[in-house]
Amino acid sequence: MGKSKQRIIRKGKYVPFERMSREDAICAVVKLLEVDTRAVYELVTLFGLGAEELLEAGASYEAVSGLEGICA
Repeated sequence: MGKSKQRIIRKGKYVPFERMSREDAICAVVKLLEVDTRAVYELVTLFGLGAEELLEAGASYEAVSGLEGICA
């Protein structure tokens, strides 16, 4: 196994989110918008979440507009 694959596998062990559906990810992003921006960026880019989905789930407009560069 190459060095890159080993690094990717080792990195995946420490990801705090396991077995998460798209709906769970949306709920987690809405909760995390006020607390931890790094985890929010990871979830939004991983699941490809859009601004409309986050707003419909109850996120504030100000928090979602702060994610303007990464939300599809």
